[in-house]
Order: sequence, then C-alpha cells, then structure tokens
Amino acid sequence: MNEGIHRELTSHKVNGLNEALTITVLDNPGQGNACHDYFVTWQADESHGDRLRVQFQNGPIQEAGVNGISNEALLAIIEDRLLDFQSGEYACRENAVALTKLQECMMWLQKRTRDRTARGVEGTNQK
Repeated sequence: MNEGIHRELTSHKVNGLNEALTITVLDNPGQGNACHDYFVTWQADESHGDRLRVQFQNGPIQEAGVNGISNEALLAIIEDRLLDFQSGEYACRENAVALTKLQECMMWLQKRTRDRTARGVEGTNQK
C-alpha cells in the first residue's frame, strides 16, 4: 500500500449495495494529478468482509513498464456488464443511456490515445 492521504469516495452511494461499499483512495495524486491506487471493501457477512484493490497505470509505460490497469480497461468491464443487462430481462432506458455515455467516454479516451500516438508521444510524459 502506498503512503498517502487516505480519503473515501462517496459519489457511488445511492442504494443498499453501494452504501455497503467503501471506496478508499490509497495514494496521493501523482503525474497528471491523478491517483492510482484504490481499495473497495465490503462486509461479506457478519464474520468477515472482503476487498478489491484497483491499481491504475502509474507513469508512462516506456519508463515504468505496465504496472496497472487503464481507465479504458475498467470501462470495458462496465460496458460488458451493461451490454449483458441490455440483452436480458433487466434491459431498460436508463441502462441504454448509461451504455451510450460509457461508449462515448471510451471513444474520447481512445481518440486521445490515437492522437498521442500520431504525435509520437504516447507512452511518455510529453503533451
């Protein structure tokens, strides 16, 4: 675990499940002013809880190697879940809109990467 100011995220809290999930930021912002290390914890039952650590890429790949996931990878998981919901009995307008916005988000992030690749600065700290 990185040294840093631990802070809790609360923007996800809207129902019983999300109220039960605690998201803690474990590190201070690094390059680009973003944090890279998160813990999601929950109480599995009365006797024990569980946790999931989410570590994002920290530093340019050319310098730091691959050491975490990307925003796009995490979004791809959520996109897959929403596509599955939309193909089943839980399909609804709200999921369709969320899926559209998520896919738009992915498109913009991929555009940024393609633009950086075209400029020859992808995988570096250069703008």
